[in-house]
Amino acid sequence: MAKKTKSRSAAQAAVKKRSGAKAAARSSARKAVKAKARTTPAKAAPKQPARPKQRIAISHHREEDFKADGLRAYAKYRDLGIAEASHGLAQAHVIRLQGPCDPNEVSKLHFHDVEFQMVYVLKGWVKTYMDGQGETLMKEGSAWTQPPKIKHMILDYSDDVELLEVILPAEFKTVELKA
Repeated sequence: MAKKTKSRSAAQAAVKKRSGAKAAARSSARKAVKAKARTTPAKAAPKQPARPKQRIAISHHREEDFKADGLRAYAKYRDLGIAEASHGLAQAHVIRLQGPCDPNEVSKLHFHDVEFQMVYVLKGWVKTYMDGQGETLMKEGSAWTQPPKIKHMILDYSDDVELLEVILPAEFKTVELKA
């Protein structure tokens, strides 16, 4: 019996040794593949042209800067100068939704073809609907992001609501949908 135990132990040691050698070989092979990938020139994507250098944008509050020339007819926008300073990389503006809310004009399901969108409630409140999230009441101090092309709409808002919105890129397409 002692011999069988010894043979079993020897066999286990041999298996461990082979397993270790295989693991080391696999590890070496992975390192070789990774090293080759690092040294092989990329053929897939053409080189993107360098973006122009961004500038500093400073915007101070002035009532006359709120304009009714934005995406929504029921809103006034104060551009913060980010689109120009970033050469179109992003835009930021303060939005005042004009009260009282008219759901026939406001509550239209749509999406924006953007890379990033974030909204922060500066004042008042707004009730939104976002696909997959449902209805949400956002109050002063609330913030949210909207993933690219998420279907959403405004359902209601206070007469004094002000929102800070940041979007990438500055120019984008909005698509209105049938609810």
